[in-house]
Amino acid sequence: MSLRFAGYAAVFDRVDRGGDVIRAGAFDVSGSVPLLWHHRGAPVGVVERVVPDARGLRVIGRIDDAALAGMVRGGGVSGLSIGYRVRAGVRTDSAVRELTALDLVEVSLVAQPMQPLARVHAIEG
Repeated sequence: MSLRFAGYAAVFDRVDRGGDVIRAGAFDVSGSVPLLWHHRGAPVGVVERVVPDARGLRVIGRIDDAALAGMVRGGGVSGLSIGYRVRAGVRTDSAVRELTALDLVEVSLVAQPMQPLARVHAIEG
């Protein structure tokens, strides 16, 4: 049984656990984007929509893997993360890298997101 969800795969202007901060306008979102589990393996569903807004990179997706859908439905998994290629970034100080141009490669459901605010915030089904 599939499960639809909405959430933010990235949040702008917030430093993540790796010292990166993604700026608004950084994403080049073109074409389809796979939905993975922990950035690995075969797709576990489909990213139906991905749109940058004022807060971050908002996604709507469908999880087709029944076990993973159950974990998300039960609240055991709520993290989102992205795979990307950096086209432009600047080291603003010794600890922070400001990312200003990215190619989105994939969106993943994860147990612990690098950006703590990148989460599933609504589910349907």
